[in-house]
Formats: sequence, structure tokens, C-alpha cells
Amino acid sequence: MDFWESFWEFFWFLFWLYAFVAFFYVLFAIISDIFKDRALNGWLKAVWLIVLVFIPFISILVYLIARGDGMAARNQREAVARQDAQASYIRSVAGVSLSDEITKARALLDAGTITEEEYTLIKQKAVNG
Repeated sequence: MDFWESFWEFFWFLFWLYAFVAFFYVLFAIISDIFKDRALNGWLKAVWLIVLVFIPFISILVYLIARGDGMAARNQREAVARQDAQASYIRSVAGVSLSDEITKARALLDAGTITEEEYTLIKQKAVNG
């Protein structure tokens, strides 16, 4: 009988540990989103932070309901910007020029490997960076 009691105590310990870590993950994600949001002025940011400190559970739910879409959009824009910066860095390090990319795409089009639409898309990506 002692085994089951210790097993369930361990299970509940793991459950509450997971809940604790998840709570702090969400809390810090919201705090970082508050500082990333350029639409909020300083006073509103301060109010959100004070409310998050004193009434954390309710304010987290209110924030996610009221501003969750904006939070997702900001994270998506940041991910796209990070991906574009990484791609431009890789291109700069790789040393591939625009004319090389367009020439390779033209060779693929002439060989029939890609279609005219794909060639146009590759050319636009090469020109736009």
C-alpha cells in the first residue's frame, strides 16, 4: 500500500511541477509580448504589468482573450523577419549573386524541370532578396 501512496504523491508532484512551469512560461510570454507591442503606450504597459503581478491568473486569461490574436500576429511577424534575416545572411555568406540564381533558374526552365510560373517566382525572390 505504501508504494501506491508514494506513486500518487510523485504523480501529483510532477503534475504540479508541470503546471508551475507552464504558468511561468505563459506569464513571461505575455510580459515579453507587452514590451514588444508598439501599439501600447507606457502607461498601459505599466498597468498590464501591475495587474499581472497582483492578479496573475485572471489577468493572464483576460490578456489571452483580449489580445491573443495580436500576440500571435506579432510572433508570426517576428518569425518571418527572423527567417528573412537568416536567409539573407546565408545568401551573403554563400556568395551567390542574383545573376547566378536567375541563370540557374533559367537553366532549370530550359531543361523542363520547372514551369514558367516557378521560374518567375524564383526570379522575383532573387530580385526582392
